[in-house]
Amino acid sequence: MTDTELMKAIHCGTIAVVGRPNVGKSTLINHLLSQKICITSRKPQTTRHSMMGVLTRDQCQMIFVDTPGLHQKAPKAINRYMNRAASRALHDVDLIVFVIEANRWIDEDQWIFEKINQQKIPTLLIVNKVDKIKDKGVLFPYLQRLEALQFFVEIVPISALKKQNLDCLLDQIEAHLPEGEFLFDEDQLTDRSQKFLTAEIIREKILRQTGQEVPHELTVTIESFQWKEKVCHISAVLWVERDTQKAIVIGHQGQRLKLVGQQARLDIEKLIDGKVMLTLWVKVKKGWSDSDKALQGFGYVE
Repeated sequence: MTDTELMKAIHCGTIAVVGRPNVGKSTLINHLLSQKICITSRKPQTTRHSMMGVLTRDQCQMIFVDTPGLHQKAPKAINRYMNRAASRALHDVDLIVFVIEANRWIDEDQWIFEKINQQKIPTLLIVNKVDKIKDKGVLFPYLQRLEALQFFVEIVPISALKKQNLDCLLDQIEAHLPEGEFLFDEDQLTDRSQKFLTAEIIREKILRQTGQEVPHELTVTIESFQWKEKVCHISAVLWVERDTQKAIVIGHQGQRLKLVGQQARLDIEKLIDGKVMLTLWVKVKKGWSDSDKALQGFGYVE
């Protein structure tokens, strides 16, 4: 390390990444960390829990808080839980990163903007998915309208999926973090356990294999997670609300569940750096997604 680097102040801070569902928050964090810690799918509300992703580079540690998508309509207990989790992340952070889609600003974006405005915390606006805008000429007046709000400390157009302009984004984030000692070891990536991440990996695979009728009424619990003779034996239950959903998850002659198990096992082996024996079960618990008691039993804890 050079003398200049030694003299450089150490910065450390927490960054809440917020936005409505499906704007690319989890994809952004995964690419910033160069490591997949957040599950992704094309289904809205894939993220259900707040979780931390830690990036340490040079003299700066950035602690990203991935949050569930904020949504105005919260008809069920699980929707209300996700809104509370996302709203809590807006408190006691050093910086807010508000993610929106390029050339879109809908009522839900405005609603989130008003919630952020109440916090009085420096906010970066991230205009994501610019790669989807074929006519870049329409992007400039759109950015001008956002600048006219005179609220954001900086507006950064990016493509999280294509990894465009992410270095510029990191520089802007670092510039707005306070001085302070690192809170995590330099090689630590997240605050979540392997058991938690395993359940999320399994849920991601089933989300990608099923249609719109299953995702919001499915959750995963890990029943056992034990090492035996250098093999991790994992038993997990996929919970749904109706027998028809159970049949969908299992698939014809069990083929869908088998495929989910195969895909999940490969990712889990990368996660734990070892061999995995994975057993999956599908069970029905009617109305779990609208029951506070059931949510707590499944790990949706305040």
